[in-house]
Amino acid sequence: MAITPYLLYRDAGAAVDWLAKAFGLRKTEDVFKGGDGRVNHASMTFGDAVLMLGSPGPDFRGPRAIGHATQNLYVDVEDVDQHYARAVAAGATVIEEPKDTFYGARRYGAEDLEGHRWYFAQELSATRKRPKKSTRRKSPARKKKAKRRGYKRS
Repeated sequence: MAITPYLLYRDAGAAVDWLAKAFGLRKTEDVFKGGDGRVNHASMTFGDAVLMLGSPGPDFRGPRAIGHATQNLYVDVEDVDQHYARAVAAGATVIEEPKDTFYGARRYGAEDLEGHRWYFAQELSATRKRPKKSTRRKSPARKKKAKRRGYKRS
């Protein structure tokens, strides 16, 4: 079983080309064009994962039209810094620079040519150090409770 994302693009043909160039997705032969020559449906792969995309009906409003993304895609990659450089070179809009996370991954975020949000991440090896401090702040009540118990802030 699998979940397969299906993204809509005003110009699905341009999206296929851009996603291949910027994010390294692979084109497949699964491309269906309408009578006007535009791509109505296409499939792409990334490793074992499949992404389907298509052209919407006339009432469609994509992320840019409504002013924000309605979902995010999270993709595991082997070398996140190399992937980031490729995306930037292809003109991806970076929304989050590469950084190490508290949960043991290095990731960055980017928007594609129509505003869909993508996060690419690489699991950090056991030998690589994670960030020293959590960015999570303790509430005044938690600080007081920790002080009563004799815990010191690290």
